[in-house]
Amino acid sequence: MPTPTNMRQAFEQERAELRGQIAANQRELDATPAEHKTRRAWLMWQIQRDQTRLAEIEARLAIG
Repeated sequence: MPTPTNMRQAFEQERAELRGQIAANQRELDATPAEHKTRRAWLMWQIQRDQTRLAEIEARLAIG
């Protein structure tokens, strides 16, 4: 994929990538048995981290 030419395009691209990562991690979390507590905790942390970053990006896009 070509490099975005401006910040807005970069944020839009990152937003799309984060949405995909969140969805993939959520599917994996749903498929991970409850006995695998460490793996589930790691996936939940990843999802929360990506959701936080997604909120930051959406706020920046809303501003300008």
